[in-house]
Amino acid sequence: MKKTLIASAIAVATFSGSALAQSTASASELAARMDSMPTVYGNIQYVLVHDNFDGGPSSVEHADNGSTIGVKHDHELAPGITGFLKIELEGLAADDKDRESGLEDLDEAYIGVKGDSFGQVWVGSDDSTYERAVTEISEYYEVAALSQGVDYTTGEGDLIQYMSPSFGGLSLWAAVQVNGDGDDSPSSDKGGDKSYPYQLAAVFETGSLELAAAVDSNDGGSPSNENTYGLRASFDADALRVTGEFHTRKDASDTFGVIGYYTMGANQFALSYELTQFDEQSSMGEVDSDTITLQALHNLSDNMYVYFEGYLGGGDEVYEYTDSLGGTATTDERSIASVGAVYYF
Repeated sequence: MKKTLIASAIAVATFSGSALAQSTASASELAARMDSMPTVYGNIQYVLVHDNFDGGPSSVEHADNGSTIGVKHDHELAPGITGFLKIELEGLAADDKDRESGLEDLDEAYIGVKGDSFGQVWVGSDDSTYERAVTEISEYYEVAALSQGVDYTTGEGDLIQYMSPSFGGLSLWAAVQVNGDGDDSPSSDKGGDKSYPYQLAAVFETGSLELAAAVDSNDGGSPSNENTYGLRASFDADALRVTGEFHTRKDASDTFGVIGYYTMGANQFALSYELTQFDEQSSMGEVDSDTITLQALHNLSDNMYVYFEGYLGGGDEVYEYTDSLGGTATTDERSIASVGAVYYF
């Protein structure tokens, strides 16, 4: 990583020096050349986590919470049409100096075109259409250790995605994942088979209200192939934002959630409740899992913030841990407290 950054710095210095050396180049030409260069961005994230299983073990860990570095660029292909790319790498493990490798995990990588008249189409690895449309709560928190996961299986790679322009506040989104003969499938009984799972979404905005609906076909993601359906409603009132969500998949689970955010100067506070009801049965009947999460975040500057997040998870013996004898035990309550800091540029 150090060699890459040094090489990038040398390249920038060389470019700038050669550009300034051209006496015939005007200020506007130099500005245009600088604007044509890609944007490099990134962040380092540290977190200290205390994890406690009720009646079981507890632990304290200092960890990298997803540090990344990325490059993005766009340019005009034709009047009103822009081409763009983005690539983002994670896995830096900024807490472990002795680690021999880093940045080996791909988070996002895609190319695309966009225009005011036709919308945006892009190809590659990115947050999926379903995720962006209706999964606000589980994607918001920094640690998200006990957030209720939504049951849909179409991944974030091999995607072709489209987002339409706004028609009176209504925008239509779509995605298809192209799994070829040699691609790994998340379904154990369909590994290597071709599949084309798709996602569709509609997002409507009017004033302070935003409504969204989405579906994931889950093709190739499980033996049942039942669709996942999601709904989201969000309302903004100055410093307050409230969002409610509902997700359902036949013969699997239903997930409900509500979150409220309040911004006060450089501070933001968030409180949420999530509940998942599984269709599977236990000796006690239906299996439920719920989470209450509290976040307090303070922006130290435009490039740095600190936060506290507390999670209280409950349910019907849904949390597994290794007991003192090396066996597997379960509990119906787990709590996590975390303190973290993020510097980004």
